[in-house]
Amino acid sequence: MSDQQDVKNVDKGRRNWLIATSVAGGVGGVAVAVPFVSTFAPSEKAKAAGAPVEADVSGLKPGEMMTVEWRGKPVWILRRTPEMLASLKKTDAEVADPGSDVPFTMKTPDYCKNETRSRAEHKDLLVVVGICSHLGCSPSGPFASGANPQLGADPGFLCPCHGSTFDLAGRVFKNKPAPQNLDVPPYQFLTDTKIVIGKDEKGEA
Repeated sequence: MSDQQDVKNVDKGRRNWLIATSVAGGVGGVAVAVPFVSTFAPSEKAKAAGAPVEADVSGLKPGEMMTVEWRGKPVWILRRTPEMLASLKKTDAEVADPGSDVPFTMKTPDYCKNETRSRAEHKDLLVVVGICSHLGCSPSGPFASGANPQLGADPGFLCPCHGSTFDLAGRVFKNKPAPQNLDVPPYQFLTDTKIVIGKDEKGEA
């Protein structure tokens, strides 16, 4: 009789231990899961990093360039002079993709699929992502005609990493490592002097 009682006590004790550890494990699982779930949800900073950004170009003089950050990338805004725009006709025959037909990383917006790669109402303003399409370096420039030996007589940008060169519309010259032109992000004018990058008539990128 005492042996049977001992077995019952052992079974009862084991059952209580299993229940206790199961509950503790469940609580621990919840405690561990919450921080991980929180990290999966995008933070406000992360949301803001992908949001459209505005740029005031009222103080940008002809020949000057400014840089704004969009999605962690540098976006160049260059106000081109009449001479800079005229140089694009010459480089048409020297660039690999004059019509921006290669959608390698970011499809060129239809309103920028032209010689100047800009909106028709603001041809002087070039808006491009300042990252070389080869290995992600940031090109230098813009250089004036004859100011850089790798560009020769052509004005434009030079990637110092592997020597890719781009004209003043961000189009890559032929026989260079970069596989495509500099990306043009979606953008639109809120006013004549204010641009929003990352958003256009079709919505946000």
